[in-house]
Amino acid sequence: MSQSPVIIEVYGAEVICASCVNAPSSKDTYEWLQAAISRKYPEQPFSITYIDIDQELTESRQREIVEKIRDDEYFYPLVMINDEMIGEGHIQLKPVFNALEAQGFQAE
Repeated sequence: MSQSPVIIEVYGAEVICASCVNAPSSKDTYEWLQAAISRKYPEQPFSITYIDIDQELTESRQREIVEKIRDDEYFYPLVMINDEMIGEGHIQLKPVFNALEAQGFQAE
């Protein structure tokens, strides 16, 4: 079955968020998720993007999400899968895996 790649976005910043003391950095979370997903769901198409909330963004949807993070509506790192917010702050694997499986991913 051919499926289009699942789009995963990790929003974050170089500075660890104040309420996320002892949590991994946003970039570490991105790299950790990328490795964990690739390991659990080999050969299944996904794209994962790291979006730095301190950079200038051209896409309006991404800018809206960054605005909410800056307004403290969300904590970062923030994980989105196909435009659905999956986790924020201290990211857990289980909700991410559940969201991927809801998209048709199967663990090997």
